[in-house]
Amino acid sequence: MKSVVAIVNQKGGVGKSTTAINLAAYLATKGERILVVDMDPQANATSGFGVEVGYGGCMYDVLLEGKSIEDISRKTGIEGLWVAPSSINLVGAEVEMVSAMAREMKLKRAIEKLPQDRYDRVLLDCPPSLDLLTLNALTAADEVLIPVQCEYYALEGLSQLMQSIRLVKKELNPELEVGGVLLTMYDSRINLAKQVAEEVRTFFGERVFRTIIPRNVRLSEAPSFGMPVALYAPKSSGAEAYASVAEEVIGRG
Repeated sequence: MKSVVAIVNQKGGVGKSTTAINLAAYLATKGERILVVDMDPQANATSGFGVEVGYGGCMYDVLLEGKSIEDISRKTGIEGLWVAPSSINLVGAEVEMVSAMAREMKLKRAIEKLPQDRYDRVLLDCPPSLDLLTLNALTAADEVLIPVQCEYYALEGLSQLMQSIRLVKKELNPELEVGGVLLTMYDSRINLAKQVAEEVRTFFGERVFRTIIPRNVRLSEAPSFGMPVALYAPKSSGAEAYASVAEEVIGRG
């Protein structure tokens, strides 16, 4: 396995699930075997692939009942791409894990049980908060991918996120790195979007992907059809942008 990537930002609506779904889809179409682990009780990454939680269970059963990720994972409509689904039950995991031993390590232990040659890359779609589910993702990950919306308040909370990453790196996961920052929902007609992009590039430097994800109707529509944009509207500007990000990710290793 090349890496475990946590897609994190405690702000909602910045494109975490959209990035998890569409980056995973394009990495798979380029030949990688990808597992998306949906750690968000809203289950947007699960429904975005058109997957429903079946009798196999969801991530709640992995974190609280000891099921293996392999037991709950479901194939998607793209060859080489699987999803470990979430459901609203995952809300309960947050509460039930509070008193559990090694509660921050549960996802890491589950991922370590995956056969090493089963997947090339694992993407973790995190909830919009710095809660115990996100802490599990940061503890299990090799690197963090941070989507940043090119709008007002975009940088709000980033310092808190970076502080959390530093704490996890110090106490739980010394190997954790910020692997990339992805600018999303960019509207070139708006000066503020350009200013935000410049500020993010000044702060994070080369860790910011060259590709910027534009605001795109097709990207917004695709989840309602249970498809990544690679299947729904492969010639749209949003699809082309995520294909380009996948190339950058592969190029970074």
